[in-house]
Amino acid sequence: MTKRYTHLPLPALCFLFLAFLTMHFSSPVSAQHQPLRLHPENPHYFLFRDQAALLITSAEHYGAVLNLDFDYLPYLDELQSHHLNLTRIFTGAYVEPPGAFNIAQNTLAPEPGRFICPWARSSTPGYAKGGNKFDLNRWDDAYFERLKDFIGEAGKRGIVVEVTLFCPFYEDMQWELSPMNSNNNVNNLGNVARTEVYTLDKHGGLLSVQEALVQKIVEELKAFDNLYYEICNEPYFGGVTLEWQHHIAELIVQAEEKLTRPHLISRNVANGTAKVENPHPAVSIFNFHYATPPYAVAHNYELNKVIGDNETGFKGNADATYRREAWEFILAGGGLFNHLDYSFTAEHENGTFQYPDTQPGGGSLAFRQQMQVLQAFMKEFDFIKMHPDTTVVQNISGDGKTIRALVESGKQYALYVHQTTPVNLALEMPAGNYQAAWINPVNGKVEKEEKLQHAGGVLTFSSPSIAVDMALRIRRTP
Repeated sequence: MTKRYTHLPLPALCFLFLAFLTMHFSSPVSAQHQPLRLHPENPHYFLFRDQAALLITSAEHYGAVLNLDFDYLPYLDELQSHHLNLTRIFTGAYVEPPGAFNIAQNTLAPEPGRFICPWARSSTPGYAKGGNKFDLNRWDDAYFERLKDFIGEAGKRGIVVEVTLFCPFYEDMQWELSPMNSNNNVNNLGNVARTEVYTLDKHGGLLSVQEALVQKIVEELKAFDNLYYEICNEPYFGGVTLEWQHHIAELIVQAEEKLTRPHLISRNVANGTAKVENPHPAVSIFNFHYATPPYAVAHNYELNKVIGDNETGFKGNADATYRREAWEFILAGGGLFNHLDYSFTAEHENGTFQYPDTQPGGGSLAFRQQMQVLQAFMKEFDFIKMHPDTTVVQNISGDGKTIRALVESGKQYALYVHQTTPVNLALEMPAGNYQAAWINPVNGKVEKEEKLQHAGGVLTFSSPSIAVDMALRIRRTP
C-alpha cells in the first residue's frame, strides 16, 4: 500500500523532502572521511577511511573506463572478493592499437567504435580508429558519467583508483590514435612529433588542451575519497619533460585550492630503480615499474613518502616471479603494489582469460589469491610502527637466498625468505617471549608455529620445507 504524508505539518514534509535529496543525491564521499592520504604517523603508508592501509592488487591493463566493451562491475567484484584495494586507469588521452607490446585481448585497445574519451566527437568523419574526429573544445558527458560511475562503484568496494592522466607515445602507432593528434581532431592542433606532446615549449598548442583536461577531471572527481592522480605513465619515454610534469602537478594543486580535502599526486619515476632528486613538494607517491630487487624503496625511503611498484611484467607468465616481487617490495618498506593482470579482458572481466605464453606478463585467479595472502599477512601487524631493517638478520643458512625484514624492534617482525631449501634465521632480538609462525605465501597456511622464551641476543628460527618462498611472522607475547 502506498504511504501518504498529507496529514503531516509543512516542517515535517520539508524534512522528508530534504532527507530524500540527501539519500539520492548526496556526495560520493562520506562527510566523515578525508580522501586517501599519507598516514600522519608513518608517511610510507596510507590512511584510507580512518584505517592504516597498504594498496595491494592484481589489476587490469588500464582500459576499464575508455573501453566501452569492458563491464567493470564484475571486475571490481573480483578485486573486492580477494580484498584487493587498488586499480589503475588511463583517461583516454592515450589509447593502443591491437597487438601493441604483444598483448592479447588488450583492454587499452578497444574495438573500432568502442573507444570513449573526455573529448566529444565532432560531425566530421575521419578518426583513425573509426567514427568521427574529436573536438578538443567540447567534453563528452557520457565519458564523465562512466568515469564517475566507475570510481563510485570502486569506492563502494573499498577500492582506490589511480587516475593516470597522461601517457607518452612510445611509437608512432600510438600517437596516430590519440585525439590530440591533428589528424584526429577538428581543431587543427597536435601537428607535432610524438616526442614533443608533453613539453612546455614544443607542444604546438596542446598544452592548453592538457591543462583544460586536468582541470575538468579534477573538478568532476573532487568529491571522491578513493582516488589519487598520477601525472604521467612512464614519462621517461617519449620526450616527456620533468618541467612539464611539475607544471601538471602544480595545476592539480591549483585546481584543488578551494577544496578542504585535496587528493594525493603520484609521479612515475623509473623502470627498476632510481634515486629521486629534488622532488616536487606536491608529489606524495613515487611509483616505479618492474621494481625487482626493490632497491627503489631503499634508495628513496628517506623521502618519507609512499614508494610504489605500480606495474609488473616482461618476466614471463609464472605467478611465483611476481609473487616474489610483491613480497620483497612490500617487506622492503613499499606501500603500494599493482600487478599487471592480463587475465582481465573485455570478454573475461572476472579474470578468467587464458592468455598465450607470449603475453608480456602474468596474472590469474591463483595469483590474486596469493596477493590476498600478502594483504592478510600485513594486516596481522601494526605495520605503521614498522620499518625496513637490514641488520636484524645476523645469519641465514643455505645458498642463493634473499630475505627482507620489516621490524618494530622487540615487538613485531615480518620477514620474507626466497629459498628452495629449509633455512635457519639468526635474528638479533631483545629479551622476551615471542610467538613465531612460518606462513606459506601461496595459500596462507601456517606451516609451523612455536612459542619461545628469549634471554636476549641472537635467536634462531628454523623453517619448515620451502618450495619457493616462505614468510615468517614474529610477535612479542606477554
